[in-house]
Amino acid sequence: MQTVKVGFVGVGGIASIHLANIAANEHANIVAVCDIVEENARCAGEKYGAASYTNADLMLQEEVLDALFICVPPFAHGDIEEKAAKLGIHLLVEKPIGLDLATVEKKHKIIQDAGVLCATGYCLRYLDTVAIAKEYLADKKIAMVRGHYLSAFVHTPWYREMEKSGGQLVEQATHIVDMIRYLAGDITKVHANMNLLVSEEIPNINIPDVTSVNFLMESGAVGHLDASFTQPDHRMGMELLGNQFRLSFEGAELTIVEAGHTVIYRSKTDYYAKQAEDFIEAIRTNNKSLILSDYENGMETLRVTLAANESHQTNRLLSL
Repeated sequence: MQTVKVGFVGVGGIASIHLANIAANEHANIVAVCDIVEENARCAGEKYGAASYTNADLMLQEEVLDALFICVPPFAHGDIEEKAAKLGIHLLVEKPIGLDLATVEKKHKIIQDAGVLCATGYCLRYLDTVAIAKEYLADKKIAMVRGHYLSAFVHTPWYREMEKSGGQLVEQATHIVDMIRYLAGDITKVHANMNLLVSEEIPNINIPDVTSVNFLMESGAVGHLDASFTQPDHRMGMELLGNQFRLSFEGAELTIVEAGHTVIYRSKTDYYAKQAEDFIEAIRTNNKSLILSDYENGMETLRVTLAANESHQTNRLLSL
């Protein structure tokens, strides 16, 4: 395949980054965009020389696509993935990939049966510093994991509603959960505490503004993750602790500490651009290994965050 014909469902937020990266890719061509806000679809279409739609079904019916970026809120997926997969269209689905595990599992089966490539939007896996960390940890035993995602409130209306976003852990801190799974292995048990304490004045809010999750990993390592949107700045990262070593991320920067020796690696990678580049190349060459987070992985990360929500609601330790 010489040029990958790409479509978009959703053109706001994260889609604007993907659109720019695909437009800059010599092996891809944006042929169609869709958004429920007609003005947004029209503007994106004019900017990138693509046909514009407000109905995804019509776009799939009218256009011949090789790949589709699905960049809609977690509550708004409907059956876009199923319809595109059955047409043989490769997918990049932004995170989180849904809010209901049973629905996501059904989607996964349909995508598998269709035989299309499907990436999910866990972009941090494409960092050069993450590759360094993964290589360093190959022969290490991790004993403890500590993660954090601390930020300001997102004013998008649907974000504040649990039934539409799943809350901060599902919608944002999912990136740290996925990084933990990528570098330290699967999580087997979770127990979470959450509360809405200092943000009650925000209209229509019913998601917690503070979250604390304890977890046990398949390896036996113990872990903890904090999330909050009460802060004036943005910090996200994690630490992995083992015998006489500590590996930590703050944003994209990696620090490795050993006895008497500390090394800091500063990322030189635009991880969004790398993710888009590798997705297009995976389609062109049919090389699935270029996709570092497929639909199944997105489903397993979602499983952890939804279990944490359930643990809080039921006040129980949950096994995955």
